[in-house]
Amino acid sequence: MSNQTITLIINGDTVTCAEETPVADVLTQFNYNPRLVAVEYNGEILHRQHWSETKVKAGDKLEIVTIVGGGNF
Repeated sequence: MSNQTITLIINGDTVTCAEETPVADVLTQFNYNPRLVAVEYNGEILHRQHWSETKVKAGDKLEIVTIVGGGNF
């Protein structure tokens, strides 16, 4: 992992993290439960099996959606 800090967008908010941080680690860093989210990476759904190998770069955009269960029908 690089020591350089980069800026990226998560759910419309500008945040910083270390360059080349895997998406899985970004989720943890920003307190998302990886078991309860879906991730869109630069406009494309990023399947869970690719989270550890996909590393963020400056200007990347992540949309992280929390899965909510419950309710009665």
